[in-house]
Amino acid sequence: MTQPPNDGATGSPATPAPGDTTPDDSGPGTIPPPPPGYPAYQAPVARRRRGLLIASLVLAGALLLCGGGGTAAFLALRNTEDGEGAKEPAVAVDNFLTAVYRDQDAKKAADYVCSDARDQEKLDAKVAEVRRYAAGYANPRFRWASPKVDNQTGDRATVTTKVTMTTADEKVAEQALRFTVVRKTGWWVCEVA
Repeated sequence: MTQPPNDGATGSPATPAPGDTTPDDSGPGTIPPPPPGYPAYQAPVARRRRGLLIASLVLAGALLLCGGGGTAAFLALRNTEDGEGAKEPAVAVDNFLTAVYRDQDAKKAADYVCSDARDQEKLDAKVAEVRRYAAGYANPRFRWASPKVDNQTGDRATVTTKVTMTTADEKVAEQALRFTVVRKTGWWVCEVA
């Protein structure tokens, strides 16, 4: 290239010609700044960040699987019965009725209820209801016919009986009850209708 005149006209060293670049002190291999009006240069995303993202996703997946497995184990094991249960469905019902009507003991009644249906507040409420009902009469006594197994298939049975309350002044009240009883570690009352 030929040396331009130094008279201050276009092309002089004081003002570079269009397309010419000015020397840069930043050294070899650097990218010069973009001309005015163009966006600044953006470096590509580093591979290290992508690796960190993948590692984070794998860790989150592993925690989710472990947490899900732990939750499933908890749910599976929480329904285990903590007692022996009765040897027969009718015996489970008879024991439950004795605890509720004769002993009027909700904690004892809970010993005959399956873990899925065991709600101490509901049992307390039922026993309190029986006490209130009995308090309105002179010397009430509760009795029931031997519970009868109406239907038994595998680990599930339907048992029925009739509870009768008699009083000292010869008043009588009856209530027919149907129980759903299940076998786990023994037979347990799960539903009363």
